[in-house]
Amino acid sequence: MSESDTDANTPFEPVESKEETFGAETPVTGQTKMQAAWSASDDDANSAQVASVPQGQIFEQIYKPWEGTLNPRWMRNWAILRHHILGIFAKGHRPWNLPTKLFIFFVIIASMTDVALALLFGMIGEPTLYDIWGVNRDNLYGHVMGFFPRNILYYPIVAALLVGGMISEDRSHGTSALYFSRPINRFDYAAMKFLSVALILLFIINGTLMIYYFVDILVMGKGWAWIIDTFPMFMATFVCGMILAFTYTSIGLALSSISRGRFFPAIGLIAILMGTRSMAAIIDALFDKSLLYIISPYDAVAHVCQALIGTEMTYEHPWVWSLISVVIMNGLALYLLANRVSSLEVTRE
Repeated sequence: MSESDTDANTPFEPVESKEETFGAETPVTGQTKMQAAWSASDDDANSAQVASVPQGQIFEQIYKPWEGTLNPRWMRNWAILRHHILGIFAKGHRPWNLPTKLFIFFVIIASMTDVALALLFGMIGEPTLYDIWGVNRDNLYGHVMGFFPRNILYYPIVAALLVGGMISEDRSHGTSALYFSRPINRFDYAAMKFLSVALILLFIINGTLMIYYFVDILVMGKGWAWIIDTFPMFMATFVCGMILAFTYTSIGLALSSISRGRFFPAIGLIAILMGTRSMAAIIDALFDKSLLYIISPYDAVAHVCQALIGTEMTYEHPWVWSLISVVIMNGLALYLLANRVSSLEVTRE
């Protein structure tokens, strides 16, 4: 082969020495030297050879274990909890959108209308109207479980807004990688998500209930005899609020765990709560059978709460069947939630 052929087939500069390497002693200029991989010597012009092993390394990656002190488990869980809850009130946490904040504020104000009416009629000395809006067994039940407007407009929509992207956005955006790359197990992750939604619902439901009860005591000057007589009813109603918040949260997060967006969990929760009740009401009106109400989360909880508070029953079937239905609903929802959280990847799906 002639020298002209060699020059034509070799577009690179010849390596001056085979001993040339690129290591830590050679300054990095940012330019690639292809002659390190392709030889252009006269004795072997058309053969390729691998670059010689460098004596040094330009980049060195060494993974060292963390030798510091990790925060305790409760502090890591508290970081998740406050990230979701404090986002409603302060910046730097979960960025809840403005419509969600405004609707929660509206629901809190609207849930205290019976407080204002009871105080109004009590102060103007109207005993008949005060008996309608004042604290009693039926009004305590209605404050928590009143179908209109609380459990048809307020609480389901608040729950839907909260659970919409609670887990589904972690699944779609890969945010779970930020959680599980830290020393956070999946049980703590699901528990803090659940507790975040449940606490906000409890603040709305039971928080306004406490205001309704204690303001009546302070402003109306109720005595110890009245408090001893009504406090068991108040505690039973408080438990009913916890059952309601727990049930709505478990169903909503179960729907959020199987979704990749905010729309399906929110609409699905409202559809389940309103659809099952409407279907059961139609069957009850046509065939005079209230048994189908056990498939409705709201009606099952309402029936159990009627038995706990001791108010008048509005369902014909035994309340124990509704209790069994509530346990099954929550059990299935929590099983689905745990199963889906256990399959969350640490990368974007």
